[in-house]
Amino acid sequence: MSRRVSRFLAFLLFSSSIGVAAAAPRVITGIGEREAGRLFPAAPAEEPAQEPAYVAPLPTRARLAPPPPAPAYVEPWPAPQPRLVTARAEPPVAPGAYGGGFIELLVTGQTPEPQARRRVAALGAGDANVQRQIDPVFLRAEVDYAGAERAGTIVIDSSNKFLYLVQGGGRALRYGIGVGRPGFTWAGVKTISRKAEWPDWTPPGEMLARRPDLPRHMDGGPANPLGARAMYLGSSLYRIHGTNEPYTIGQNVSSGCIRMMNDDVVDLYDRVHVGTKVVVR
Repeated sequence: MSRRVSRFLAFLLFSSSIGVAAAAPRVITGIGEREAGRLFPAAPAEEPAQEPAYVAPLPTRARLAPPPPAPAYVEPWPAPQPRLVTARAEPPVAPGAYGGGFIELLVTGQTPEPQARRRVAALGAGDANVQRQIDPVFLRAEVDYAGAERAGTIVIDSSNKFLYLVQGGGRALRYGIGVGRPGFTWAGVKTISRKAEWPDWTPPGEMLARRPDLPRHMDGGPANPLGARAMYLGSSLYRIHGTNEPYTIGQNVSSGCIRMMNDDVVDLYDRVHVGTKVVVR
């Protein structure tokens, strides 16, 4: 056995006797570095372990919060706006009372707006302050007036639903009104023959025979369909009067009477007198 092999075996015995588990050295006495590398190849170097990058946890609120809501739809400017204002309605009509004045019942025996009584009755006594809608064009205003009538004359424009009280100097007070339904409009010249505050209403006998459900008499007051004031036109049954249904202003609702909001009829009543000329067109 050669000396070189003997030294190698001696080295192995020595290493096993002391329980050395370490890898053989790269240089052994009597064995060159190249021979040792061939006999004891070095284990591949392990790459150093890389610690994972730190990722901060989401806050509890962010994890549990619902996703943000989708943005609400915004209508492009300008949004259309209805030309409407609210008006305070009078207390509802008493049972058997109709909202068109005496002439409506005398001529037709029925309310000029078939659903009006049903709607008002459905409100109930506790809903007297219900808000209704009125186009602001029918609110009282002072306007230019180019007509030929003298100051103090009342001019009624039935087609446009306006009553003018001529002031002179090219000006007039304009009020919104309700007028006769198709077939019940009229034209002519009258004078105010009588004025009454909170007028009563007494249906004639022939009307009661046709409509026995009507009251024999209704005192003036907020529930009376003639409203706060009445101005009678000549010897006819027509009159300019208030209403307990102000939301009907601007409509064809009567059988010939001229209907006004209570505030307006009071204002007009205080400005005119018996004998005032009334022109209806």
